[in-house]
Amino acid sequence: MKHHALIKEGLPTLGILLILTGVLYEIQPWLSLIGIGLILFVLYFFRDPKRESPINDELAIMAPADGVITDIREIEETSFMKQRAICISIFMSPLDVHINRSPISGEVKFIEYKKGKFIPATRPESHVVNEKNFIGIENEKMKVLVVQIAGIMARRIVNWSKLGQKIKKGDKIGMIKFSSGTQLYLPVKTELVVEKGDKVYSGKTMIGRYLE
Repeated sequence: MKHHALIKEGLPTLGILLILTGVLYEIQPWLSLIGIGLILFVLYFFRDPKRESPINDELAIMAPADGVITDIREIEETSFMKQRAICISIFMSPLDVHINRSPISGEVKFIEYKKGKFIPATRPESHVVNEKNFIGIENEKMKVLVVQIAGIMARRIVNWSKLGQKIKKGDKIGMIKFSSGTQLYLPVKTELVVEKGDKVYSGKTMIGRYLE
């Protein structure tokens, strides 16, 4: 996907705020400061920093999202991998970059959207009951699953990937607006290099290495 400084999904909101700022200025010039503040927030939230993986290892698995790891557990993954897997939960705050990136190179083999609730992403049950989108990626070595999870503020999940699409590690596969969460399911034969509480960055932070 072509790199831009601002994600296109932010353009409609930016346009509305520009018009609002102009209206506020006509009413009272100092009121336009409110609009300017909102514009700066939108520019910051929808920023699209260029990312390049510092690790050249086909067995390395990278973070799919910016945020803090809130949970690591082994669980039965029944939608795509259909086996025991390591599940890593990442909380994305409103100040994080909200672009999701592919943790490995491979082919998109599975996409499934599920409707759900919009409770705060900080609550443990949000990963079960909230709206979510599943993206399964496979290569000749392994399968991984990225789950985009909506939160109380993030009421729109954006998926940029397509079934059969060939993607490279670090490629953009989607985004979630505002506070939200992302889960990454890995093979149990993965040596993790992160732990609960770590801050990770999509496409830059190595989560673990698949053990052949």
